[in-house]
Amino acid sequence: MKKQILAVITAAACITAGTATAVSARANPTFTIGICQFEQHNALVSATRGFKDAITESLGDSVTFLEQNAQGDHATCSSIVTDFLAKDVDLILANSTASLQAAATATTDIPILGTSVTEYGAALQLDDFDGTAGGNISGTSDLAPLKEQAAMVQELFPEAQNVGLLYCSAEPNSQYQAEVVREELEALGYTCSDYTFSDSNDISSVTMAAASKCDIIYVPTDNTAASNAELIANICIPEKVPVIAGDESTCRLCGVATFSLDYYDIGYTTGEMAVRILANGEDISEMPVEYSDHFVKRYNADICTQLGIDIPEDYTAL
Repeated sequence: MKKQILAVITAAACITAGTATAVSARANPTFTIGICQFEQHNALVSATRGFKDAITESLGDSVTFLEQNAQGDHATCSSIVTDFLAKDVDLILANSTASLQAAATATTDIPILGTSVTEYGAALQLDDFDGTAGGNISGTSDLAPLKEQAAMVQELFPEAQNVGLLYCSAEPNSQYQAEVVREELEALGYTCSDYTFSDSNDISSVTMAAASKCDIIYVPTDNTAASNAELIANICIPEKVPVIAGDESTCRLCGVATFSLDYYDIGYTTGEMAVRILANGEDISEMPVEYSDHFVKRYNADICTQLGIDIPEDYTAL
């Protein structure tokens, strides 16, 4: 009889312990997040850092990050995402348009948050994009105030006539920005020409062609251009052709000025969105893409000095 009672007590204890363990597991879940960053340049690095900081501040060490860099290769993005699926990650951060496209192609189940993506409708080929991507995708946009960037050209270079739009033809977001800026600049009386490169192999020859024919060069937010910004500077500065950049990362190396946002901030916002999905169970399909509302006029003092350009007082030095 004592053995039977002991067996019952032992069984009850095991059930209680098992229930407690299950409750504890539910109360303190762990998550694995895959991060696919397209290239190693300051803007994307800052966005990734902001993303991780926001999550760590909320969820501590209950999150494991699998961080991979595609080194500018689209096929590598696909391989990275495939590996994330094999490891059954709980969420994917797609840091760049190429990363977002690879993730969207690979899965319709795992939540995907994009960042450093300019225009989600163009990136995902959504004809009816209304601010919410739907499905398993949302994120943050790095869309700069394009009308204001065009106005910056007029403010700094009112006597210029020809503007070259220099960007990568393989990046749909770059094309979108160039089209908008072209329309704005032409309305201001400038003549615009596209100078597109397909990848980093032809950026030198295309930039030389632009510098030889244009008074000003505009470079939108473009990953390939950002990764080759020093090369652009080495061509444009000797030719005395100023570059207006779409983002701070590019401007630091080759631009005279930019009207842009902080990539750490949009990364941080994306991290906050991830917390809402993972910890709070928010439905990603109903989460609209979020946009920055803080932009600053900045200038590159060194390049401005080299080119003899005077900058208005309302600009902040990088």
